[in-house]
Amino acid sequence: MTEHFGMNKPNWLIPAAAITALLLVILFALGILGGASKTPPGNTPPNAASLPAGAQTLQVAKQAADNVLSWQGIVQSRLSAKIAPKLNARIVEIAVRPGDSVKKGDIIARLDDRDLRAAYQAASAAHVAAQAQAGQASADEKRMLGLYEKQAATTQAYEAALAQAKAARATAAQAASAANQSKVMLGENVLYAPFDGIIGERLQEPGDMGLPNQPIVTLHKPDDLRLEAAIASQCAAAIKLGMTVGVRLEAPRQILTATVDEIAPEIDPQTRTQGVKVKLPKVEGVRQGQFGWLELACLAEQQALLIPVTAIVQYGQLQAVKVLEGQGLTTRHIRAGKQYGSRIEVLSGLREGETILISGAASLPGDGGQLP
Repeated sequence: MTEHFGMNKPNWLIPAAAITALLLVILFALGILGGASKTPPGNTPPNAASLPAGAQTLQVAKQAADNVLSWQGIVQSRLSAKIAPKLNARIVEIAVRPGDSVKKGDIIARLDDRDLRAAYQAASAAHVAAQAQAGQASADEKRMLGLYEKQAATTQAYEAALAQAKAARATAAQAASAANQSKVMLGENVLYAPFDGIIGERLQEPGDMGLPNQPIVTLHKPDDLRLEAAIASQCAAAIKLGMTVGVRLEAPRQILTATVDEIAPEIDPQTRTQGVKVKLPKVEGVRQGQFGWLELACLAEQQALLIPVTAIVQYGQLQAVKVLEGQGLTTRHIRAGKQYGSRIEVLSGLREGETILISGAASLPGDGGQLP
């Protein structure tokens, strides 16, 4: 009996030892055991960088800022045209491609002129025949006049010859007009550039059927561009012809000063917007069809926390500033808003009255900035 009890003793000691070891591991992980060299709870201040000699600082304060709104628009040429034929004819040649520069009078396209040439020849033949009949009728009129003066012809015969001559001359004039019209239409088989410009789109190809009012190519002037946008009616009321506004472009990325060039007289009843066109300055890289934003302050001024753009340090997609705390600088991540020239609005991350570094911030080493 004693030997049997001794053999079963390890069966309960092994689980007890395992449970004890597990409890010790948990206590060490929680920091309950392990000595007095543990980090106390709370925030540990980062190592602050010292303020560079001659550095410029700024005490942040709220300032008056225009409530600028942005309205998306499209860059369009002031002078543009859709080159289309005036008649039904097969397209036999298109001499230009998109991006080609053309001068006024350059050939754009040629149409099949066989039907036009046949119509012109028929009209010319009809004109010749009508002229011959008019000549014969005039000769008969002159002969009848001589007989009438000699009282060898009756008044009725003379008046009939006179009427026939007038009708023949009218028919000849009508035939001449038809021949001239056919000649003009024959000249319409060649399409010319109406002004100096650049080919925008090529909408048809040789072999297609040219139809009236169906463009073959588009043409525009690349050096006379405007931004066309639709502005809310309550904002458009403050716009006047000739006033200057800001235009923001993505490509090239810049803000331009434009002049209001045209204001639509009516308001769209569905969108409650009014069309505005502003003349853009000549800037390299701006092209027709690209998007832009018309920036306009149409509401009352607001108080905003503004700082210089030079004070912002980029960390990838994040923005931060160097804040003076005591005698050192720490990094503070911020969320920026609208930009007003050389100043930018801070939406969060800074408080009014704090002091920031506004020059040389980007050259300082990182200091493990804290989130606001």
